[in-house]
Amino acid sequence: MVRWVIGLVAGVVIGTAAGQPSNPPVKETTGEQVMRLGNFSVSLAVKDLAASRAFYEKLGFRAIGGQAEKNWLILQNESCTIGLFQGMFEKNILTFNPGWDRSAAALPDFDDVRTLQRVLKEKGLTFSVEADESTSGPASFMLLDPDGNPILVDQHVTSPAK
Repeated sequence: MVRWVIGLVAGVVIGTAAGQPSNPPVKETTGEQVMRLGNFSVSLAVKDLAASRAFYEKLGFRAIGGQAEKNWLILQNESCTIGLFQGMFEKNILTFNPGWDRSAAALPDFDDVRTLQRVLKEKGLTFSVEADESTSGPASFMLLDPDGNPILVDQHVTSPAK
């Protein structure tokens, strides 16, 4: 259900071809690889969608997507994106969406979510939900940070041919 719920936010992640990064990750001046997670949003588990919407509108947010009648909305202000989700999950979720820009338009080139998952597995992280690495196209994975905060990487578009 989380994949269906979370959606209108951007992201870019590390990609692969034949098991190797097709677009090398950005390098820091220290020479370390940087995970390119892209545009970030917070998906909030709210008790009252209308009350939450009214509150965030006072902070300068406006609805850009979602379906209030189905208990979810996506709001943006100048630099932030938040999702409001009533009754769909228990905790707030840190969300990244590979393949979309901030306006949910498909990017011409980005790196696939399955590659990021493999890199994170190699670093010893465990997942509460895994993307099926035998597939292509939309997929997602979820992991928890040390404090139990869910992190969702949710790709809604097919990766460009490499």
